[in-house]
Amino acid sequence: MRLLSILTLCIVINFASCAQNSIPNVLEKYNEHTVDYISVEELHKIDTIVLLDARESEEYMVSNLKNSVWVGHKTFEVDNVKKTIPNPDTPIVVYCSIGVRSEEIGEKLKKAGFSNVKNLYGGIFAWKNNGFPVYDSQGEDTEKVHAYSKYWGSLLTNADKVYTDKTKTVDK
Repeated sequence: MRLLSILTLCIVINFASCAQNSIPNVLEKYNEHTVDYISVEELHKIDTIVLLDARESEEYMVSNLKNSVWVGHKTFEVDNVKKTIPNPDTPIVVYCSIGVRSEEIGEKLKKAGFSNVKNLYGGIFAWKNNGFPVYDSQGEDTEKVHAYSKYWGSLLTNADKVYTDKTKTVDK
């Protein structure tokens, strides 16, 4: 009986730890929901929208959404976006790996007066997990996606994961 109780406890703990590591759970934990979400399915149906990539440049160079503009996260400058997108009513979707960094950038855009900003729910990971295409720095279709870290990479299930160490990019 004691062995059965221990086994049951181990299964419950294992299930709970797996459940915590899902895109919805991570977004619930880290995001404030200050920027409205758009799903990958909704975005896939839209032709005319400005896509802003809020990841770091090494992530963007591995793969990105077609026609997206890299704005970065650590180096983000709202004035650069204002120069590129002078109309504050322009529809904008910001994305990153899963939607945490892009919410921060979306907040900055809204504070700067942009009125039609959305955050891509699940980011490029959800986009690729749903089978939608991503493109490398030469504009070619690729299966590679920068997974940011082993923890975040566990949320990417339908791509060739790439990680960057301080000296090089490594495929996994």
